[in-house]
Amino acid sequence: MKAMVLHNVRTPLIFERRPLPMPGAGEMRVAVEACAVCRTDLHVVDGDLPHPRLPVIPGHEIVGRVDALGSGVRGRELGERVGIPWLGHTCGRCPYCVSGRENLCDEPLFTGYTRDGGFASHVIADAAYCFSMPDDGDPVSLAPLLCAGVIGWRSLVAAGSGMRIGIYGFGAAAHIIAQVCIRQGRLIFAFTRPGDGAAQEFARSLGAVWAGGSDETPPKRLDAAIIFAPVGDLVPVALRAVRKGGRVVCGGIHMSDIPGFPYQLLWEERQIVSVANLTRQDAFDFLAIVPEAQIRTQTKHYPLEAANEALDDLRSGRLQGAAVLVP
Repeated sequence: MKAMVLHNVRTPLIFERRPLPMPGAGEMRVAVEACAVCRTDLHVVDGDLPHPRLPVIPGHEIVGRVDALGSGVRGRELGERVGIPWLGHTCGRCPYCVSGRENLCDEPLFTGYTRDGGFASHVIADAAYCFSMPDDGDPVSLAPLLCAGVIGWRSLVAAGSGMRIGIYGFGAAAHIIAQVCIRQGRLIFAFTRPGDGAAQEFARSLGAVWAGGSDETPPKRLDAAIIFAPVGDLVPVALRAVRKGGRVVCGGIHMSDIPGFPYQLLWEERQIVSVANLTRQDAFDFLAIVPEAQIRTQTKHYPLEAANEALDDLRSGRLQGAAVLVP
């Protein structure tokens, strides 16, 4: 198999050829058709997330075909198309797992972080943590749904039912969940890097009623704001933009430190909440609405060997939509 491997954080991935891995009990091997590049992958590579299992193959927005089954796997067939997400395994016995909050499991495994992921031609996955994907869909277009889409959905649910939704950081997750909001009849206010006219035009092309820099004030108070950009300075900015009783959702796994801010910004029952990982139910719920919402992902695909280029394009903000690796 082919793989792009991280041996040390803050160093480029290295292309390697390895023997095909064999699935163990409850596992299956998937021939990767496409793997989207998530900002979380960037946080793993750049050392923002602690204690990755090194060496590790990054990548957790994986679409592929089952090509080997381990013992005990039921309900899966060779050749079936599946999606593999960030949450790769949970213990099933801690207080969080037994209360339906497996995203907070005490002993989880994460794809592309603590177990090998999809920046490769093949990947081993726990069969119980994979999802059926449309057999006739384009794998490149489907791949970003597995994290950008699901985390965007969990963030939107956390934001509540308000009509005016602000999105800070208009990247892969934002461009997917904006489409869901618009299909629901909500109004999207898009915030980009100051001066990024291309990203603002992209947001307007998807149906945003307003787009501007993160240093600008929206024309109306927001019911809720979702922050996908990993920038702690945006938290007080977003608090200023939401109405009384409004909510600010931090949708990323990593964010720079949040600066001090006056209590007046939080008063009047404004809230700050975070979103951590995902549950399998999040994915079932979100993937079920994808056809109804007619979600279309914007992607730029790269060959597997160009994974470092894709990560650099994401790091520097040169992408609109999602980068996707194709082995």
